Amino acid sequence: MISNPRPKTLKDYWAEALPSRSIQKNNHFQETLKTIETKTENPVTTTSLSSNKTQGWMDRLIEEKSEKYGVPADLVHSIVQAESAYNPAAVSSAGAQGLMQLMPGTAKDMGVTNPLDPAQNIEGGVKYFRKMLDRFDNNIPQALAAYNAGPGNVEKYQGIPPFRETQNYVQKILKNYTDNA
Repeated sequence: MISNPRPKTLKDYWAEALPSRSIQKNNHFQETLKTIETKTENPVTTTSLSSNKTQGWMDRLIEEKSEKYGVPADLVHSIVQAESAYNPAAVSSAGAQGLMQLMPGTAKDMGVTNPLDPAQNIEGGVKYFRKMLDRFDNNIPQALAAYNAGPGNVEKYQGIPPFRETQNYVQKILKNYTDNA
């Protein structure tokens, strides 16, 4: 008789994503994992993050797209905060545009014709993040790293790439996400 292996927990995903044992043994890291695991049991709930950080129309837009794609709304808010600080006209030096800082090719692939339109940008960004979650077996840290550095880099390094910018990006978003639980 073959027994089913236990389902992976977020802690398992983190262990795979971050090979450094010193990071995994960090108390703040362990508390962050517990908070994320609690929040992701019901991934489409909202907390005070959305009402504190944005206007009502953007809250509704993020809620709608989060529910449509099965991504926690507060996680989307954390991504938007990190990417553009809620500035729909933000354009990076690399050419990423809008609230979720979509690169032109990604925007096109997601069906976005105007990345500076908040509705299209949120739709495309959440849709793309959902693709990253699916690609990386719902591993939130790896999906965030893929959103920032590209999925090829996450695959190449078999986890979060050793790029300081990407490591800081993942930590910043997860901290914001868990702090607003």
